[in-house]
Amino acid sequence: MEDHIIVLMTASSAEEAETLSRGLVENKFAYCVNAVPSVKSTYFWEGKVCVDEETLLIAKTRSGRFPALKRWVKEAHSYDVPEIVALPIKAGLDAYLKCIDDWVPET
Repeated sequence: MEDHIIVLMTASSAEEAETLSRGLVENKFAYCVNAVPSVKSTYFWEGKVCVDEETLLIAKTRSGRFPALKRWVKEAHSYDVPEIVALPIKAGLDAYLKCIDDWVPET
């Protein structure tokens, strides 16, 4: 398993994105969260194709923290089924990866 991951999430509004981002960092679930406003999401939900404006969140963290991060986002999020998808970080600037390690506990 990779030591570091990027977690992609979407939020329904800028306000929700701010709440989630701050909570993820303050609770040490992530070292840094980028909020990309005004992404258009097209998805299938409850029998129909939906198109909505959302904010994309990109969180950098440790793989061992993913289960706790996922639980926290699920509880804090306004969606019944929020997007929470993790991707491995295969390589990165050592100093940046150390920042993640210094802020986020392993589990």
